[in-house]
Parts: sequence; C-alpha cells; structure tokens
Amino acid sequence: MKLYKYLLASALLTGSLSSCTGDWLDTTKEGTPTDQNFWKTDNDFIKAANGLYYIFGEEETYGRDLFWEQGASDDIFYSRSRGNGEMSLANLTYDGETESRLSTIYDEFYTTMSVANDIIVHALAIPEASRTAVIKRTLGEAYFMRGFSHFMIAYRYGRTDNGVPFAKYEDMSDYQAQRNEIPAQQASVIDDYKLIVEDLQKAADNLPWFKEYGEDDYGRPAKDAAYGYMVKAYAYWAQWDKSQWANIPSIVDKIHNEGGRDLLDNYADVFKISNNWSKEYVWSVNSSAANYAGSIFPGMVLENKGWGEYNGWGNFKPTLELYAEYNDNDTRRAATILSYGDEFTYFGSKRKYYSSSDNECGFQFNKYMDPYVKGDKSNVSGNGDRPTTDLNLPLMRYAELLLFKAEALIMQGKNAEAAAPLQLIADRAHEGVTYTAPTMKDLMHERRCELAGEWTDRRFDLIRWSGTDTSADWCKEALAKLTAAKHGLKHTDRTNPDSPLDTTEGRTMVINGKTYEGVMDLANMGEKTFVPNGQYSVFPYRINLVIKSNGKLKQNQGYASN
Repeated sequence: MKLYKYLLASALLTGSLSSCTGDWLDTTKEGTPTDQNFWKTDNDFIKAANGLYYIFGEEETYGRDLFWEQGASDDIFYSRSRGNGEMSLANLTYDGETESRLSTIYDEFYTTMSVANDIIVHALAIPEASRTAVIKRTLGEAYFMRGFSHFMIAYRYGRTDNGVPFAKYEDMSDYQAQRNEIPAQQASVIDDYKLIVEDLQKAADNLPWFKEYGEDDYGRPAKDAAYGYMVKAYAYWAQWDKSQWANIPSIVDKIHNEGGRDLLDNYADVFKISNNWSKEYVWSVNSSAANYAGSIFPGMVLENKGWGEYNGWGNFKPTLELYAEYNDNDTRRAATILSYGDEFTYFGSKRKYYSSSDNECGFQFNKYMDPYVKGDKSNVSGNGDRPTTDLNLPLMRYAELLLFKAEALIMQGKNAEAAAPLQLIADRAHEGVTYTAPTMKDLMHERRCELAGEWTDRRFDLIRWSGTDTSADWCKEALAKLTAAKHGLKHTDRTNPDSPLDTTEGRTMVINGKTYEGVMDLANMGEKTFVPNGQYSVFPYRINLVIKSNGKLKQNQGYASN
C-alpha cells in the first residue's frame, strides 16, 4: 500500500481537514470531520497522515514549479521560451507579484503545515501511554512534514532580520479558536531553524528507521529523513552561526551506522526504478505510472514531444558550464547529461541524442531516462498531459549527507578529516583524484557534479556560499558562478546526432580550463547582478498578504509592501 496510491485522493482529504493558512483564510468546507466523529481510531490517523503528502504530486511544486527557481543557477537553462514570471526568477529580479509560481508554492507548504498541526494537536490529546504504534508513527509523520514544510519556506523567505510566519499550535491555549489566526512571524530565520530542528527531532523520536518499514509503508518518512533534513537545516543555519557546523558529522554517522544508509556502488544505478528504495534512499517523491500519481518531473526534462514517441515537455536542460565542471574520467557526466551523439535506449530502441525542438542548447538531462527504456512503455503514464513514471524523484540521498559532513568539517578547519567522506564520493565517480585536505572549492565542485539536476537547490547553494564570507576566494567564485552568463553548444544540423559543431556562428571559449568550439549564448540567460545577503537572497512576501495581515507580516527588505 505504497503512498502513491493516496496522492490523488489526499488533496480532497487535505481540504477537509485543514485551513489554507498560506492565504490566511478559513477554508473549512462542508462535511469537515469533527472531534466528535474523527480522530478516534488508527484508521482515522492513517487517513489524516495520507493528507500530508498531496503536495508531492502537484505540478505546482515537485512537478516543475519549484524548479523554475533553478533558472537562476549556473546549471539550468529554460529550453522553452518563458514569460516574465519565470524570467524574473532566472534573472534574480523577482517582485513577488509577477511570479505566480511563488505564491502557489508558498500557499501549499503552509496548507501542509496546517494539516500537520491538526494531527499533532489531536495525537497529543491522547495520553502517551495510550497511543498506539500507528498513532505514534503518525505523530512522527506530522512533525516531519511540518518541519520539512517550514524549512522549505524558511530558507527561501527568511532573513536574519526577518523570519517567516510559524506558530506551534500545540502550545496554544485554544487551538480551535486560534488555528486560523495569522501565525506569528519569527524575528529571525535563526528562530525558524531552531523550531525546525525541534520538529525534526520529535519526528525522529516517533518514527522507525526506514529499514524497519514493511513495503506497504514505503514512502512514509522515517528517522533517516528526519535526521537528514536536520543536517540540512543545521547547514543553512550555519551560514549565520558557524557553531552549528559541529552538529552535523555525528548525525550523518548515525544515519549510516544505525540507519544503514550508504552509497550504491555505481552512480548511474541510483536513478533506476529498481533502486527507488536502495540503501542510498533517504527521501523522495513516491511516483507511479499506473495511476498518474507522484512527480511529472522526468517528463519535464525529456525532449519536447519526445522525438515523436512521448509527450516530453522539454522545460529544463543543462548548461555547457555544468558539462565543463566534470573531468573526462568522471562517470557522473554521462549518467547526468546527454550530449550530441551519445547513445541511449529509448522505448526499446537504440538511438543517438540530438535535439531539434525549442531553444538550442546541445544537451539534455540523462538522470531521469530509465522510465523510457522499456519498449512496452509500462514505466510511463499513458496520459502525456500527466507524464508521471515509476521512477521516484530523489529529494535527499545519502551522498548529499556525506557532502554536508565534508562541508561541516572543512568549515571547522578539519580539512584532513573531510577527506574521507569526500573521497567516497570521488571514488565512486572514478574521478581519479585523491583528497588529503580538501578545500571549500573541492567541496563545491563535488556537490555540483554529484547533485546536478536534482532537487537539492543549486541556486541557494550559490546564494548561501556567496554570502558566507564575502572576502574569501571560494565565496567570490560562488558569486561569479551565480551571476555569469550561460552557454550551450551549437551544431550545424540540429537533427543529426553526428553533426559537427558550428564554428562559423559559434565561437571558441575556455570554460573551467577547457577549450570548447561552437559555443553560443543561451537565450535570455545573460549576466545578472546579485548582492550577497541583499534583497534577492530571499523571496518577497506577496503584497496582498502583507496588507491583509494588518501589520502582523513584515515584508522583506527592499520589496514593496503596499
């Protein structure tokens, strides 16, 4: 009974169990379960918990809308022409009113927090000694999803001088009366991180390790995910308080030693359907082709119209800058990126890569192609307008936790100790490098190559690194990567996978120490400006929310509030 079975129905359940806090409105609907007829049995709590996960199956979140933000990074190119909303995200010029993508994402995460609050309040109303194993687990799921959702808002909107709205509803004197009030805005994002870590610890206290789940419960959060996002929260918090780096290594060790999380032997195997629940799994969007549930993201990065075989949407492609980051020995490059002439299997047939659709680039992401291998198309949705697949979308892998461990050790001056976790990453990639005392530039390189095209937020990596110590060379490098123009490779015949590079219209450039011919500027992806820790380091709150709050929601610095 894996969770994708609930992704379609749970949106309806969510609407009936919660209020849409993100809009500051009471959206309680007719037929809402009440304390008198709900929250009585294990099955009630299971139904409520399933309502926590609808957010992962939406196009407006992990289908594609969150990834529009990655247009601002150095890795991502919008391969189809976009409007002002998406381009303002890519160019770091957002105002909060133009970008409808932001408002939907914001509302959905607050709705999820509201669902979690309902569960937490009602589970805690049952004496601890009387809570069944299911209710205890459900309480853990609610704490996790509240912490996870809070985290997704906090780092994207929170500043040290202006936190994000959050309230611990279980601590309120009258939950039913206060549940629809505007949550208190924390004074600083540091206060938010403290509350997020607290929620994630409570989640870990109530959840089993993933290895203890039966198959029917795959897709529910486990201790592994709770501790994993605690690591990430500490890393983001450490931008403002370097003492938080010290918390990270021991948590990563716990996830490995007690949870059994580890690297797969072969990098490309991570992105195969058969390894959806491998030892590297920590947290993902549970997806299915059979009932259109889960993430449509593999279809978002597939060639537009899929060479006439399937309705790929062709939204996001990699840049030449990303391709150039890999050395020629690195097996991650071929597993991550398709370039002209590369061979792959597509619906049972061997073919070579080319792209004749939309804006020219010369590349496509390869990580999510496993669903398109079988000739019978059994791993892809039959609905091209809802192109889900049987491949889970990774949100956190054990590899990312090793990278955070290495970063934490480097940031504490323990560079020699950081060599061990970073070497594990490099050895699997067959890079041919040996780390003895890795630097932050080494860490930045490995993180980029390991996690390219994933939901780990490269955009924010560059933002947080550029603002950590503006005098350091590695911070200046992060800023340069964030603001630089992006490029692709131009071929003389776009429909021919063996086409030579176009050296007439394309030019010769040196990128990452390598010389490339046929280089072209990517459409609408020129240089941009960014001030570390300035206005565009966080998103603005929507003006109508600020006005509606009647002074309770303070706008972020530099943005309009009326």
